[in-house]
Amino acid sequence: MDRLNAMRVFVTVVDAGSLSAAADKLDLSRPVVTRYVAELEQWTGARLLHRTTRRLSLTAAGEELLPRCRQVLELAGDMQAAVRHPAEAPSGQLRITASTSFAQAQLAGAVADYVRSYPGVAVDLVLLDRAVNLVDERIDLAIRVSAEIDPNLIARRLSVCRSVVCATPAYLKAHGQPQRVEELAQRNCLTHSYFGRSLWNFTRKADGQPVSVAVAGNLSTNDASSLMALARAGAGIAMLPTYLTSGLLQSGELVSLFPDHEPQVLGVYAVYASRKHMPSALRTLLDFLAERFTEVPAWDTPQPR
Repeated sequence: MDRLNAMRVFVTVVDAGSLSAAADKLDLSRPVVTRYVAELEQWTGARLLHRTTRRLSLTAAGEELLPRCRQVLELAGDMQAAVRHPAEAPSGQLRITASTSFAQAQLAGAVADYVRSYPGVAVDLVLLDRAVNLVDERIDLAIRVSAEIDPNLIARRLSVCRSVVCATPAYLKAHGQPQRVEELAQRNCLTHSYFGRSLWNFTRKADGQPVSVAVAGNLSTNDASSLMALARAGAGIAMLPTYLTSGLLQSGELVSLFPDHEPQVLGVYAVYASRKHMPSALRTLLDFLAERFTEVPAWDTPQPR
């Protein structure tokens, strides 16, 4: 069995929604498409698709295998492109979107370094604090900070996003420093409109048990940078990403609370529309960002004073 082609057929079936649609898209007969899927199921030892006369859906095994097939196909495409066009310098225009806070704190500097290395590439950086439809809004690459990514999206994990619950020393002196995460339910918590507005999730470090605390406060915003500004102004207690706060924590302007509990950890993902015929500019940018934003990001490494 040609496993690579079998994976390509399987992914196309899922994306197209049916065996017939995948056959048309791949210019194959339906029996050939069916055989590829059956051979992949035989190789993995698991049923991947629920097939009825009306609809097609993924099994649990199929849900598990789909993103891995996408990764293998992406790697195969990168290898082919690297051999086929080894000397071509990337060029063209890329539209990239990210949240305002992450772009200002981390992505803008990375993009500036990238275009310095590849001056033939022009980048349009679109700052949006919402998920976008890449095709409708003509976006080449979206950087998303999320607990999980829809497995039907094409995504590459770049790094990790940790958070910290913090406040200014003056605020804690005036209102008292909470010792237990459960005390947050009685405090004025500054919240993000789209993440943890009414519930903050933690992992207790001693035993790995999840802990959730209902929170409320008199100030909320849809932008993490503005949330940090409110915390710095002494308006309350906030949960903020460390990509924003690392310097303020190190300087003492903000004080980290609850060292025995870790707030929910998110991933930093690069999301794009298609692996087919990926332009060299996008491919090299993805590689550049993956090298820049590692699983142990620079913003979580204390800098010497």
